[in-house]
Amino acid sequence: MPLLLFCFSSKSPKFAPQNGLQWLGKPYRSCRMKISLNWLKTFTPLNLPTKDLENKLVDLGLEVEGVESYQDFKGGLKNFVIGEVLTCQRHPNADRLSLTTVDVGQENPLSIVCGAPNVAAGQKVVVALVGAEIYPPSGEPFQIKKGKIRGEVSEGMICAEDEIGLSGNHEGIIVLDTQLPNGTPAASFFGVFDDTIFEIGLTPNRVDAASHYGVARDLHAALQLPVELPSISAFKSLGQKATFKASILNAEACPRYACLLLEGLRVGESPKWLQNYLKAIGQKPINNVVDVTNYVLHSLGQPLHAFDAQKVSGKHLKIQTLPAGTKFRTLDDKERSLLATDLMICDEADKPLCMAGIFGGLESGVNAETTSVLLESAYFSPVFVRKSSNTHSLRTDASFRFSRGADPNMCLFALKYTALLIKEVAGGQIPSEPQDYYPSPIQNTDFDVKWLYLNQLIGYEIERAEVLRILERLEIKILENGTEHFRVSVPPYRVDMQNPADIVEEVLRVYGLNNIPLAPHLSTDFISLTAPVTHAHHTQMELRKLLAGMGFSEMYNNSLTSSKYSKALETSNNDVVILNKLSEDLDVMRQDLVFSGLETIDRNIKRREPNLKLFEIGTTYKKLATGAYEESLQLGIFITGLQQAESWLTDNTKNVVYQDLALAVQAILQKLNVSAVQQQKVSNTLLYKVGAVLSLKVQKDLVPVAELGLLKKSLTKLTDVEQEVFYASLNLSKLLKMASRKIAYTELSKYPAVRRDLSLVLPKNVAFEQVEQLALAQNRKLIRQINVFSVYEGERIDADKKSYAVSYLFQDDERTLDDKVIDKIMDNLIKTYENDLKAIIRR
Repeated sequence: MPLLLFCFSSKSPKFAPQNGLQWLGKPYRSCRMKISLNWLKTFTPLNLPTKDLENKLVDLGLEVEGVESYQDFKGGLKNFVIGEVLTCQRHPNADRLSLTTVDVGQENPLSIVCGAPNVAAGQKVVVALVGAEIYPPSGEPFQIKKGKIRGEVSEGMICAEDEIGLSGNHEGIIVLDTQLPNGTPAASFFGVFDDTIFEIGLTPNRVDAASHYGVARDLHAALQLPVELPSISAFKSLGQKATFKASILNAEACPRYACLLLEGLRVGESPKWLQNYLKAIGQKPINNVVDVTNYVLHSLGQPLHAFDAQKVSGKHLKIQTLPAGTKFRTLDDKERSLLATDLMICDEADKPLCMAGIFGGLESGVNAETTSVLLESAYFSPVFVRKSSNTHSLRTDASFRFSRGADPNMCLFALKYTALLIKEVAGGQIPSEPQDYYPSPIQNTDFDVKWLYLNQLIGYEIERAEVLRILERLEIKILENGTEHFRVSVPPYRVDMQNPADIVEEVLRVYGLNNIPLAPHLSTDFISLTAPVTHAHHTQMELRKLLAGMGFSEMYNNSLTSSKYSKALETSNNDVVILNKLSEDLDVMRQDLVFSGLETIDRNIKRREPNLKLFEIGTTYKKLATGAYEESLQLGIFITGLQQAESWLTDNTKNVVYQDLALAVQAILQKLNVSAVQQQKVSNTLLYKVGAVLSLKVQKDLVPVAELGLLKKSLTKLTDVEQEVFYASLNLSKLLKMASRKIAYTELSKYPAVRRDLSLVLPKNVAFEQVEQLALAQNRKLIRQINVFSVYEGERIDADKKSYAVSYLFQDDERTLDDKVIDKIMDNLIKTYENDLKAIIRR
């Protein structure tokens, strides 16, 4: 019956490794991988002591987190020998015990009390000498000691199968058919598999080292040892026409696909050598076909999956996605509801057989009755595999590799190698040559690396010829070697090498950090010579210091918030919704800093801290009508409660007012050196009380940069805040671009300043900004400062009026001003106020 092999490939050179997955049953940030020393030696000749090899792996960035011994017989049958029973007689004090003498190759035979019913003189047996450790199937291990049993001396133990770990059988002692001399170590007779296992903490970006061949490549680069893949020269088909076909219906997820048919298989138990290799790294043997796929995965890093070919309807495989909600029962006997983005391997009838690159289906799995087997080896898009793996909480050895990017050029080799191994352990034949669908071969990544950049980043100049030799041993081609730079070509399986900094890291880890001498005088170089210098971070720190000096406290709030706030503002269409939300209260990204700030105010008020001056610098997020997303850096300022805390030193119990907030905003604009700011009243606002809000725009292009005012009572109540809260929102993304670090210095005037005061009765709708602008328009050169020092509204003037007491400071840098000049300016100013503002001048 046939066996079909499949190999897929795609490329995603850049991906974001996901923390918290599992491999070998353990959660990781660095993934724990077990490497067998014996297995490693099948790729490269290693003669290093274990400790030296451990140190070299660590130097290469393959952190060794543990080293342990593995034997297929626990303890390695140390102090177990082959013996011959010379005499056997009934124990005088126990009917079910026998007294034996056993020749174990020593000067004198050993006296051993044995309870096995089948013991007899002349038998070749396994003897545990004094000091041997016994590992029973259940219970704690124990050591053989010389002692007396029912009054008779016993100097060892004749072993049953379960006592040496051969099986669970305890019906009698092992009787050997051998001519080996007495005293021969039992390990020699049974061929004990003895191995050293390195547990490596593999960082997620190093998927190229997630196999024995991958580790061997690194050792080849560092130790200059030869490394070679297993031979596939014996691969040969019968030359028949292929009977299976495949269709790739999603080329983005699977640009390469290869398949191979095998026939006449016998599914059964794997040979001992295969089981030993898998058990040594913590894998459980299943059957010879599945075990070979796991062996190839851990050998070459190429995942494979086996399922029954007779269960593939129409002898046609389709690589495609299925409609959302399609049901699929996986090998763990769980029914899963598929997403529209889950890539599946289906048959002619669109029946799903396998979740591509992750997990197989229950109905198509290989079992003891299977004679026609379909083997699939796949390389899929990391994006597709990672999304499906996370959504369905399926973390497998295959998904680990595919979700990070394996080697697309390993597909065909792994396909042939797997076919040869299956023929070896399960029989069968290969009727036809592999089919390889690879319309657009994935290319290497080529880029330039400057020699100066490499030397500066390392801090030491490694000989150029040595750098190039290291890269060539890492299978990185040198396309060009110039005096100022060299050009490299990186193979697709090195998904972690995409720019010059990655090349520097590779050279350094192979050359050895310990080989870089420490300079007598430490210094640093600015590497990114072409990167623009930005003062945004420095400016933000200066604003923090400014606000802290004005008595404000900084807060840091979560960027996630509740959608109830946007619903209250009727801006839900602008929400950036979290797909895998942590809770119903944290289901969207914040559109504004206001509600997270109000939540902080509420927490403080409930803890008897009602007088608050707070600010936050943070990012806000919006979905635009076009479907695009917008991020913006904002500064939110909050004031509420009393201007000053109650104290015996002052009788001030006044609440904060709008002007307190305006002063902070004005100080920020002055700090940023943003001038020509125009105030504008806002009549329609979502956040602020009508009539109690201003918008600030830069006059140059009338770009809104800030809004400040009294928040609506209906909004503050959403967070249980009952007292008035004044809030300012400044668009730092825009303001930082407008900010100027240039400071103009002028000489102090030699001539005195003159002050004049004016009392104005104005309509209530006239803002101070209008008073100020009209004054500056009269004589901007001489009027240096305008200030309101008193505001009155009350019974002594009309209800629609207010009174301003305004001071004007005059100064000339060239001469002393006399009353005639100042009086003329004031007369013109009074006429302007009376005509333009309908002001009444109190004389």
